[in-house]
Amino acid sequence: EVQLVESGGGLVQAGESLRLSCATSGFVFDDYSIGWFRQAPGNEREGVSCISASDGSTRYADSVKGRFTISKDNSKNTVYLQIKSLKPEDTAVYYCAADEAAATCSTGIKDYDYWGQGTQVTVSS
Repeated sequence: EVQLVESGGGLVQAGESLRLSCATSGFVFDDYSIGWFRQAPGNEREGVSCISASDGSTRYADSVKGRFTISKDNSKNTVYLQIKSLKPEDTAVYYCAADEAAATCSTGIKDYDYWGQGTQVTVSS
């Protein structure tokens, strides 16, 4: 059974940092790209970052470039999202998702096959 489990969210103050984790199992880790998405109340779910299975290349949404960093640990089948200088507008449920390997990863929701349950990030001003 394919599983993705997010962790690391919480209540933080603006300007602080968090590292989110996505622990995966049930598939060949190196054959899938992993994306991070977020959804705030009343908003559409948006892709924020992804990392490609083929070569580890990364992509970021314009809104998070310079503050978010995606990485992975192949030995642990885990993907991380490091977030610095958190802002109130970063408040959302953050999800990770897995997609069959492609030349480069995508931040499009429809490209992903498996999803975690999400972890809440709340940023106070």
